[in-house]
Amino acid sequence: MENLAFEKSKDDPPLYEETSFSGNGYGNGEHRSVRPSVVSAFGHDTLDRVPSIDFYRNPGTVSGHRAIRPSLQELHEVFQKNGDLDIPDTVDDGEGSDVLENDDIEAIVPPENSAGVVKFGWIKGVLVRCMLNIWGVMLFIRLSWVFGQAGVGLGIIIILLSCVVTTLTCLSMSAICTNGVVRGGGAYYLISRSLGPEFGGSIGLIFAFANAVAVAMYVVGFSETVVDLLKVNNAIMVDEVNDIRIIGCITVVLLLGISVAGMEWEAKAQIVLLVILLIAIVNVFVGTAIPATEDKKAKGFYTSIMSENFTPSFRDGETFFSVFAIFFPAATGILAGANISGDLKLCPASVNLMSVVIAGPSGGDSIGTLLAILITGLTYLASLCASVTATVVRDATGNRNDTIAPGASCNFSIACDFGYDFSVCGTTKCQYGLMNNFQVRDYTTSGTFITAAHRESLILINVFKICLIHECLPIFILYKNNLPVWFQALCKDNIYKALHFFAKGHGKNNEPIRGYVLTFFIAVAFILIAELNVIAPIISNFFLASYALINFSCFHASYAKSPGWRPAYKYYNMWLSLFGAVLCCAVMFVINWWAALLTYAIEIFLYIYVTVKKPDVNWGSSTQAVTFVNAVNNTLTLSGVDEHVKNFRPQCIVLTGAPKTRPALLDLAHSFTKNYGLCLTCEVFVGPRVERQQEMSASMEQNQVWLNQQKRKAFYAAVASESFREGAESLLQASGLGRLRPNTLMLGFKRNWRSADTADVQEYVGVLHDAFDFEYGTVMLRLNQGLDISHILAAEEEMEKMLLEQQALEMEENGFQEGGKGFFKRARKPSQKVLATRVEVPHTSDVAKINQRLVEASSQFKKKQDKGTIDVWWLFDDGGLTLLLPYILTTRKKWKDCKLRIFIAGQPERTEQDKEEMQSLLKKFRIKCNYISVIGDLHIRPTAEKLFEDMIEPFRLHEGSKDTTQAEALRKEHPWKITDAELDHFDEKTNLQVRLNELLQESSRAAKLIIVSMPIARKGSVSDHLYMAWLEALTKNLPPTLLVRGNHKSVLTFYS
Repeated sequence: MENLAFEKSKDDPPLYEETSFSGNGYGNGEHRSVRPSVVSAFGHDTLDRVPSIDFYRNPGTVSGHRAIRPSLQELHEVFQKNGDLDIPDTVDDGEGSDVLENDDIEAIVPPENSAGVVKFGWIKGVLVRCMLNIWGVMLFIRLSWVFGQAGVGLGIIIILLSCVVTTLTCLSMSAICTNGVVRGGGAYYLISRSLGPEFGGSIGLIFAFANAVAVAMYVVGFSETVVDLLKVNNAIMVDEVNDIRIIGCITVVLLLGISVAGMEWEAKAQIVLLVILLIAIVNVFVGTAIPATEDKKAKGFYTSIMSENFTPSFRDGETFFSVFAIFFPAATGILAGANISGDLKLCPASVNLMSVVIAGPSGGDSIGTLLAILITGLTYLASLCASVTATVVRDATGNRNDTIAPGASCNFSIACDFGYDFSVCGTTKCQYGLMNNFQVRDYTTSGTFITAAHRESLILINVFKICLIHECLPIFILYKNNLPVWFQALCKDNIYKALHFFAKGHGKNNEPIRGYVLTFFIAVAFILIAELNVIAPIISNFFLASYALINFSCFHASYAKSPGWRPAYKYYNMWLSLFGAVLCCAVMFVINWWAALLTYAIEIFLYIYVTVKKPDVNWGSSTQAVTFVNAVNNTLTLSGVDEHVKNFRPQCIVLTGAPKTRPALLDLAHSFTKNYGLCLTCEVFVGPRVERQQEMSASMEQNQVWLNQQKRKAFYAAVASESFREGAESLLQASGLGRLRPNTLMLGFKRNWRSADTADVQEYVGVLHDAFDFEYGTVMLRLNQGLDISHILAAEEEMEKMLLEQQALEMEENGFQEGGKGFFKRARKPSQKVLATRVEVPHTSDVAKINQRLVEASSQFKKKQDKGTIDVWWLFDDGGLTLLLPYILTTRKKWKDCKLRIFIAGQPERTEQDKEEMQSLLKKFRIKCNYISVIGDLHIRPTAEKLFEDMIEPFRLHEGSKDTTQAEALRKEHPWKITDAELDHFDEKTNLQVRLNELLQESSRAAKLIIVSMPIARKGSVSDHLYMAWLEALTKNLPPTLLVRGNHKSVLTFYS
């Protein structure tokens, strides 16, 4: 067996030059002429290789060349044939790999020119990025309002609650990020690869929308500040609200243009901008320590007034959680690093000792995010205590003349202690103070204490620092790296077919230009709202839903206890992750219960959509692991419970061969077991096991995939055996697990028994004997046209192959070869005349008609059955299987229009009594049947005896007409033939089968399906050909017929 090309392992001596690459070297162009053995670490020539990371890479990996280890067959078979190392030529890396190319996003072939791809370390890529996202619009234009409403006490709780949510999410995210290589896709990648495409796809769209709205939030915050500047300078264009919309739309248009420029300049500039941002924050702290001027006092700026602002003062219908909802988007920057995970370098152990201790060698994302949460959280708390609540009152007029008149009393606020009376704010809305002025930072910075001559220039400087840097940079980072990048990853996975348009990237960094444009339109739509306090709660709701799923992903993966869950980050706890998920959900509902319900309704709808569509992806999610664990536990639980007749259901083992070759048999079995029972389609590969093993292995996955594509809830199993009977015997004995074992054998009637080899007939009948021995219920399907369409499928495949070859030849003749007239020139369709001259199609009309009837008959059980009857000839009590199977059919949609008719054997003189007894029995079984017929003339001798005798004539021994010696010699030479003695002994049973066929012809000729009790051949007494003749005589020239024989154990009961 040929093995795949593999890279030189670490134990290979350097003198061997094994590798020769062509193309780009990523699997599809890699090949090697001969792979010799090497002197390994074991000191002798060997094909085995020592463990190496290169053996575990995916095809087309971007992190290094993939190596293919020698296959087990190669190691085993080569030495088995001849003791030498005669290694065959190798093939391309892409063929026969044990890891499919679409198993993971790592398998994407890297761009040809990857030299200019920008990668970031944990400081630039995670820490700086998270801090710049968290320090944004809320810190500079809403923090004062938040703590004016909530006060110092509840304000600290708001910050701490936000930090708890983000810290728990960060711990969960760290565990997921360090459980393998994380590629581009951010939160979507983490959730989808952990919980599967259903959860990942649903929350992916929701989180994409949240990030797009977050762009609008930052832009509106920036626009508010610019409008305030215009207002100070009397430069309002229309009015404040429309000016916010105009400036916001202009800003987002500029962002769309800048985003196309690439990431290099932004990566270089962010450290400089972070330094300016830190200087601006320090500037605020310094400003609060400088004594206030009279102008600032008139605007409510004082020192040491924290006690005044400690208690809450909620206004305008605000509550603790509504204020929290507005503030929480300030903490949502924790995913800034994860959202560009595809552009991050692995954090080497030498970068930072702390990162190794906390997050492991690849934990740059973890340490960067945790440090960002710590630093920004302390900044918010310090800003709250030192520069907001300790220095600014809630209400101020801004009028220097609002001082306390001599002898007048004042108790409106602590401003009275500083000589100012702002009591007018109790009846009219003032312009300044924590509750009224969102630009409190403008007069808490140190720049405002310089002389008035420099005032205008310093206002511009402050606006530049506060607006452009503090708000525009987070806008850009969010716009450029969060939504478009991982929305592109979502689209590349092709979970939603309609969104695949956005998967295309441009440039060396695979820039998602189409994603930028989509973000632009969503952002513009929300910018038109022009109210930051309206936009922020929408974002909080969606971000909390995303964080809940990240936490749940970590819990779910830990709960599954899959051996593949081995995160390098150890400082997490599955119960803390679950607590984080519950906390996020609880906060969502407390903030706005109907918005939370709407969010989860959308998520459930998307989840169901993805589940129904079943995208062709397999990421080894924890959902799969939990499903496996539950299946094992449920199977073990079933094994400890005794079977009960009320819970009996047919568990079918169906001898279909390749499932698509006998569709009628599969469809009928599927009707019995769909959603409720086990259906195992089986194939026996007859021949030497060594020769058939490879064919059998190749068919396993192929046939199971076909069953899934045809939406047949069935399994496929195969065995290789020296004979059909031995293989079937192995399947009957070993199939199933615990209580999930087959109890009913289904197979097709052997139509060619008269022309088949004697051994084949003996093996076929032997399978029936084995089924009875193993106490299986047995079901045999006969269609007059036959069941096997394998020859038709083979002809169709051959025809398709010929047509494809002919079309390729036609294109060559029309000049469509490499270097032809042009790539975009339309191809002329191959003419029917040319096709007719080059493809020789058989024109035998009889054969074509037979095949047409066979195909139609094979597909008849796929369609909904018209009104008709299912005729049940329940002649022998076999435990009730003959009655249960047709009842199950009537409960299916395809058969619901078919009514049961039951025929039983009886004596002519007690027909009515037998009928009443059967009606009573059916009533007890709760099986509805309005037609019961008692057949009282089964004992009458049939008229078609001569036809039966002609049928068995070639298989008779005729020893009665020979002398004793000749008769004995014939018995030894043809032991399988039907003897005269045997025929005489079973004359009555033979006549019964012929007579039954006559009655079936009379009564059930128009039935949609006939179900008849199957006759049993006693082992050692009835020859195989006589038994096949009975079955032939019983079922010939009838509609689709099922011969059924239960295992004579009750499958029906009338007890509760």
